[in-house]
Parts: sequence; C-alpha cells; structure tokens
Amino acid sequence: MNRVIIDAHSHLWLWQDTAVDGLPIRTLENGRSLFMGEVRQMLPPFMTDGRNTAEVFLSNMDYAQVAAAVVTQEFIDGFQNDYLERVAGRYPDRFFVCGMCEFRRPGFYAQAEELADRGFKAIKIPANRLITQRGRVSLASDEMMRMFRMMESRGMILSIDLADDDVQAGEMEEAIAECPALKVAIGHFGMATGRNWLSQIRLARHENVRIESGGITWLFNDEFYPFAGAVRAIRRAADEVGMEKLMWGSDYPRTITAITYRMSYDFIVKTKELSDKEKTLFLGENARSFYGFGTLPELPYIKNMSE
Repeated sequence: MNRVIIDAHSHLWLWQDTAVDGLPIRTLENGRSLFMGEVRQMLPPFMTDGRNTAEVFLSNMDYAQVAAAVVTQEFIDGFQNDYLERVAGRYPDRFFVCGMCEFRRPGFYAQAEELADRGFKAIKIPANRLITQRGRVSLASDEMMRMFRMMESRGMILSIDLADDDVQAGEMEEAIAECPALKVAIGHFGMATGRNWLSQIRLARHENVRIESGGITWLFNDEFYPFAGAVRAIRRAADEVGMEKLMWGSDYPRTITAITYRMSYDFIVKTKELSDKEKTLFLGENARSFYGFGTLPELPYIKNMSE
C-alpha cells in the first residue's frame, strides 16, 4: 500500500477507574468493564488485563499499516494526561496526544494552562458529556472562551466531540468566530446517524475546522461491514465541505470489539464511491498536514497465515 494512513481518533489508558453522572466505570477482566450500571465489552477479550497500552496499539498499527495516531480522551476512561505525556515522549513520531481538563466544573482554565506548559499540543473536550440532568456547561462561556483564546495564541489544537444533531453547534460557531485561527477537530463525524448531523459538518466551512470519523463504524454498526451508510455519509460530507476537510479515525480500541482494526478503514479503501485521491486525503494526508506529523515509518504488508 503506497498511501499514508493516520488514525485521527483513538484512545489509550492503563486502567479505568472513574465515574460519569455519578455512575462508576471500572476495569474488570477479559476486556470487560463495569460501565455505568452494566458490564460491557470495552476491549477485545484477548486483552485480558484491561490495559489499553501504547505498545499493544502500536502492534495493531504496524499490522494494519497505520503510520501514526492521534490519541484523544473521554471522561468515561478517566484522566490519562500523565500516561499520555509519557507515551508522547517515548513515541513522538507515532502519537499525537491530547490533554483533558475537568470541564464539568469551574476552574479548568488553570488546568489548560498547565497542560500547555507541560508541552501538550492539543486539548480534548468530550462536550457531549457537558449536558447533564444537573445542568449544562456552555462552550461559549467566559471560561471556555478564555481557554480558546489561550489555545489560539499558543498554536494548540482543540479536539471536541459534540452532542447529537445541532444541540451545541451554535455554541461552537460562537467559539470559532471568537477564535478564527484556532484549529478545531470535530469528532464522531458529527454523529452522522442523527437528524441534523450536517449542522456539525458545516462548521468545517471555516478555514481551520476539520471533521474526523472516529466512531463512524459504531454509528453504523447495525449494517456492519462494509458500512455502506458510513460511505454515503462521508460522500455527503465531502460534497458539503470538501474532502480536504475530512479525516479518518477509528475510535480504537472500543470499535475493535466488533471488527478488526484494519477493517475500520478497509471499507474506505475498497469502496467505489470515492476516488483514489479522495481516499488518500481522507485516510492520512489531511491528518498529516493538520496535526503536523513529520517523518513517518514505512510499514510493509505482513502476510497472514491464512493467505
């Protein structure tokens, strides 16, 4: 394969031990976790110790010929800043990592400044979890805007997952207008199975906004491989904002409980709905330029024993 592949949405953690909306999330065994009141298969069952490490991910990346990955964060995994700082230091050419603050209560600006001082080049906001029964944290609040201005001035990237449809699109539009030079990556492909998902995609009409497809295979999990609905969504989004604004992401490792890591992009390689140039942009070149990846490894194809 002669195209560069970069994963723009993945996760790493050593252990899950947290709570969301007062409900616990705990690592169990055999890839399972207690997840907000029920046991879920969080990792493939062969990851028996529950450790979702950089080394295991690199093995998957090398096998699937994925040159590099962006590691985001989510409240359901707990705060992984310390671990991801070590990952970035050990594998600087393979991983671009995002820090995360406690956005669910006031005072996160100081945390964001600390992350910037520590060398983090991006901050992740799981904004879909900022709307709760106890209230809502606005993306256009004074503290958020202050953080966005700081990030813009320091050349940091904002990685953000928005709530379904257009619930937070207006707030995000305000933030983009306030900080037009801030680079923004909107995750989960705008929650492409929602009614008004294109409201999120259209945010990429702004110069420095991109859309990444992390989780698109679970959004279309009911139809399964080769995810024809996901391909149609990518085609629709490209028609709206241009393929140069879209990036592939896997949402590793949760998505590979249902499919292999290679399958999370292989359906793009094999579709006839996209041109070769569009596939090259979507699968890696857009992410390479947006995140500033430098020299990347050449990864040979390793034949399976079944071939």
